[in-house]
Amino acid sequence: MDEGKRLTSEEALKIYNKEKNGKLKIYLGYSPGVGKTYTMLREANIRARRGEDICIGYIEPHDRKATTEQIGILEEIPPLEIEYCGKRYKEVDVEGIKKENLQQFL
Repeated sequence: MDEGKRLTSEEALKIYNKEKNGKLKIYLGYSPGVGKTYTMLREANIRARRGEDICIGYIEPHDRKATTEQIGILEEIPPLEIEYCGKRYKEVDVEGIKKENLQQFL
C-alpha cells in the first residue's frame, strides 16, 4: 500500500477479515463476588468437555472456594513471577500462552 493513499472501507474490511483470529468475551458485573470468574470457568469446563482446546492463562480466584472448584478439568499455564520494589507479583505468561498454540484461553 502506498503510504500517502488512504484505504477505502472495502480495502480495510478485506485486511481485517484476513487478519482477524479470535473473539473477546468480557464478563461484566456490578460488584465483586457476583460470579464473573465462576461463570467464565463453568463455561470453559463445558467447552473443554465438548473437546474444545481451552486453557487458563491467568486466574485470580480471590480465595473463593466455589471459584477455585470451578477450575475443574482445565489446564493452567503457570504465571510468571516477577519482583518489583522488593515484592513478588504474578503475571500472565504471554510467551507461554503463544507456545501452547491454543484455540482459546482464559
